[in-house]
Amino acid sequence: MTNGPRPRLVYERWTDPVAGDILEVADVDVRKLDLTAPDEQGWAALESAHGYQVATRTDVASVAGGSQWLAGRDLVTRCRDLLAVCSAGAGYDVIDVEACTQAGVAVCNNSGPGAEAVAEHALGFMLDLAKKITVADRRLRSGPLGDRLALRGSQLMGKTLGVVGLGAIGGRLVELCAPFAMDVLVFDPYLDEVTAERRGVELVSLDELVERSDFVQVTCPLTSETEGLIGKAQFAAMKPTAFFITTARGPVHDEAALLDALVSGGIAGAGLDVFHQEPPRHDNPLLHLDNVVATPHTAGITIEAAHDIAVATATQWQTIFAGGMPPRLLNPDVWPRYCERFNAIFGFRPDATTDLDKVSEQGSHVT
Repeated sequence: MTNGPRPRLVYERWTDPVAGDILEVADVDVRKLDLTAPDEQGWAALESAHGYQVATRTDVASVAGGSQWLAGRDLVTRCRDLLAVCSAGAGYDVIDVEACTQAGVAVCNNSGPGAEAVAEHALGFMLDLAKKITVADRRLRSGPLGDRLALRGSQLMGKTLGVVGLGAIGGRLVELCAPFAMDVLVFDPYLDEVTAERRGVELVSLDELVERSDFVQVTCPLTSETEGLIGKAQFAAMKPTAFFITTARGPVHDEAALLDALVSGGIAGAGLDVFHQEPPRHDNPLLHLDNVVATPHTAGITIEAAHDIAVATATQWQTIFAGGMPPRLLNPDVWPRYCERFNAIFGFRPDATTDLDKVSEQGSHVT
């Protein structure tokens, strides 16, 4: 036990109230960031915070000047006591990782708990597009049905699935597609041949993946490496019968190039959960194409996922403030500097081997 300050955590919203319940028991001073309140109020909370559960890009999009509440260089510089920032889900494009690392701030995400929800959503897109479910529904509701054979779809059985990024979501999608006996191609620079063989997938270049796949599924995070990864050349190389599906982040693909491919018949259709601008404007031309099925970044929003993400989020903050290494630390190079800053604030050094269960039994180091 130490006489250090009570840890303060600022959050914009929880995916489920259970996160607040867990942190209340952990004796963390939790403050809500009200995006509609005067800026001074938000900065007052953040400038004294030790942790920040970062608002999502969609949350801040509807608020004037809302981007200031993302964990960019200006926010990190201004909030001098900030020790750690965490994104709500697997994606962490709302955080400037380089700026945080330079400032000694740990960066975490919540990959894993929402993987099932997103993978099922991606599979849903595949079935919807192939079977023309949404197209048929629109036709049935809009007037005389006409010739039913015009709504003839295709099957997933025996087709080729191309996955861009075999993380938790992509890996689970591959498992879900197993009953369809699909050939699975994967482009992932961080995946080795041994792991690929063990998981029953073929590791290929991006060029080969887009040329051979019947379904191109993008499940990678948005980083400097992946921004603009799928562009005009990739869409041009796809089969005219192929479908493009993304549950990643909008800027991973070129939206204008996608529109051209869809309008020209270069590809058969698209399933989109993410856009460059979120929520997308109603006049976004992609939303007015019959061969597009779209959802407003809701792939990971299920009752089960919201609960599991909230528990994982709160547990990770418990670990951080108890002096352990965050289980989903994205910038491990920050650890030595982070430990120094943590010690200066709370009076003890974090330990990467800290067992949260033991901490719970013995009482937190921070009071």
